[in-house]
Amino acid sequence: MSWLQVQLETRADCADAAESALLEVGATAVTLQDNADQPLYAGDTPSETLWKQTRISGLFPASINVDSTLEHLRLSNAIDPDAIATLRAEILEDKDWEREWMQHYSPLQISDGFWLCPSWLTPPEPDSVNLMLDPGLAFGTGTHPTTRLCLEALTRYTPLQGDVVDFGCGSGILSVASLLLGASRVLATDTDPQALAATWANAERNHIDAGRLSALHPDALDGTEQADLVVANILMGPLCDLAPQLVSMLQRPTSTLLLSGVLEQQVAALQQAYPIPLQVADRREGWVVLIGQGGTERA
Repeated sequence: MSWLQVQLETRADCADAAESALLEVGATAVTLQDNADQPLYAGDTPSETLWKQTRISGLFPASINVDSTLEHLRLSNAIDPDAIATLRAEILEDKDWEREWMQHYSPLQISDGFWLCPSWLTPPEPDSVNLMLDPGLAFGTGTHPTTRLCLEALTRYTPLQGDVVDFGCGSGILSVASLLLGASRVLATDTDPQALAATWANAERNHIDAGRLSALHPDALDGTEQADLVVANILMGPLCDLAPQLVSMLQRPTSTLLLSGVLEQQVAALQQAYPIPLQVADRREGWVVLIGQGGTERA
């Protein structure tokens, strides 16, 4: 059976209304996806539980009247005018969608001797450090600039036989990378249970000893957690709110803090939110990763 897919792009605060509009005109299913591979930090309010840029897809039987359906959506007061401008429709061929999805991913070299590899493919350099990841599990594939920046930074700053905290772990990609690169133990934390499950699954996929990883909801932390490296690849707002907690986790003056999920124009505001100096360590496509060290007060 052939299907028609109708897509639009909208802000997180308009996503619920757009989803309802698609269902009202006959969509049999509606899915919401990240429209920018944005790292996800699931908070307590609706604005924190969706990506800022959200792609919404409605699935319809191919027999519908396409022009009429699109016109109804264009006239809907429930959909933001900016989203209406992105409205488009396409016929989906009858094919093996799981196989189609898988073919879009290929091994990605992060640095010399360090590869990110989809779990169903053979690593191009078997003797290298190969992080085997299932991109379908959760919220991080390694292709977004912020994740790349963090992975590249981990090749430089992961403490050999040291402890790491991965705050907002998503798929666990940074947690597993740290362990493969020589960290002794990692504490991964995220508010979404699916993220914690995905972190465990990717750790098992990479044959990580269960004793080297803890994956907990932030509410389970007792405030005494400390590490040689703390990494957080989330969003600007949560990074500012978490400043006291993240800095308190730095174990010693030489401990390292890595922050990403930040655009270049947000750097100054983030620096002001932290009691320690933060410097831009690297840039990629308008995004940055910042580095700081524990125990050094800002002048």
